[in-house]
Amino acid sequence: MKKPLIFFGLKDKYIYYAMGSAVGGIVIVAIFSSIFGIFGMVIGAALGGTGVFLSYKTQDSKGLYNKTKNEEELHIIPSKFRKSKNSKIKSKH
Repeated sequence: MKKPLIFFGLKDKYIYYAMGSAVGGIVIVAIFSSIFGIFGMVIGAALGGTGVFLSYKTQDSKGLYNKTKNEEELHIIPSKFRKSKNSKIKSKH
């Protein structure tokens, strides 16, 4: 079975989401610092950090693979055959 890639606790596609958020944060820091100065750098770093944080939270809540939830379906699983009181076999001593 193929195991997912793990990097700093992030798995598979969430690594790319966090990496995109971090790179986007760096770009926003560069743009906002030239426009707003030090305040823009703080805003850009906060946006990049929030994106990485949300990647971790999304992985924890949704998981690695898409799981369909069928809340309106009714699944009937037969239980094991139970022995009735009349079908007991008495052992001879």
